[in-house]
Amino acid sequence: MPFTSFAEIEIMPDGSRPPIWFALDESRPLAFFAGIWTRWTSVRKLKEDETTNDLFAFLTTEPNAIVGKYHPKAMPVILTTPNEIETWLAAPPAEALRLQRALPDDALIVVAPGDKQDGPAPELEPFRLTP
Repeated sequence: MPFTSFAEIEIMPDGSRPPIWFALDESRPLAFFAGIWTRWTSVRKLKEDETTNDLFAFLTTEPNAIVGKYHPKAMPVILTTPNEIETWLAAPPAEALRLQRALPDDALIVVAPGDKQDGPAPELEPFRLTP
């Protein structure tokens, strides 16, 4: 799942909950959450019969020190290179799941503390999986 920044909530002593925005750097380069998808058939509403729906989620892992300051339980699994993305999409599950780790502390920064939303994404260069 592509992103340029993501937010976690900081719980303040007064009970307020401002978002803290994170990115790989100030230019907010394109990166990806390690996402999963499945098609699921079930009864989702009592007045409807079975329906088949696409369900999406992204993986989390232990937080690094940057994210852990605000969200000590977890952070998203982030893929930053074409090789990591290709591994996530095409490798056997055991190999792909080795990517379920926190980024190093120096790989993320806080870019917009307290803002309701991060600014518009910068002009993005095309991201290609193959050279």
